[in-house]
Amino acid sequence: MRVRELRVRSIEIVRNALSAREPRLVAGSNRAAVAIVLHDTPTGVDLLLIERARRFGDPWSGQMAFPGGRVDARDRDDAAAAERETLEEVGLDLAGAERLGRLDDVRAGIPLVAPLVLCAFVYRIEERPALALNHEVEAAFWVASTTCAEPARHTGWSLGPLRLPGVCVGTPGRHVVWGLTYRLLDSLFGVVGAPFGR
Repeated sequence: MRVRELRVRSIEIVRNALSAREPRLVAGSNRAAVAIVLHDTPTGVDLLLIERARRFGDPWSGQMAFPGGRVDARDRDDAAAAERETLEEVGLDLAGAERLGRLDDVRAGIPLVAPLVLCAFVYRIEERPALALNHEVEAAFWVASTTCAEPARHTGWSLGPLRLPGVCVGTPGRHVVWGLTYRLLDSLFGVVGAPFGR
């Protein structure tokens, strides 16, 4: 499928696609969870992305991401962690949001040394509230799914000698989705029948 054909056309398509499948779950005690927050617009579906603040010791420092973070003892489950982290990072309370479903879990981190399981939950909100960013977030903005589909925006991201796939959703060289977030975005598009990562 060509990139120009891709788009997440409506929340209803996402809802139906997620409800028709069982996500693949991965066991592991070291876990993180993110919220993929969607908002229906007259022209399609927008999704919320954040630019992480640049912080020493943060392996995802400065990267584009979905709001979220580590699951800890106070969280009743993975989804609760995604919701708590979203509230903390951008001030968005997902308590009244519609949870559309869950994507397949992703193995992240360094196997055998520092393994990490990343869980992603998809939500729909009716209204886009003003966001209140905490110290972990440099910027947050809504991106149209059609933006992710534009061929000119599909680029690479250099990580040392590696050139990884990415998609530019804002300022070139700065707002490029790559790595784990790119994998999750590809997974979301794949659920609705339009994977762009391969």
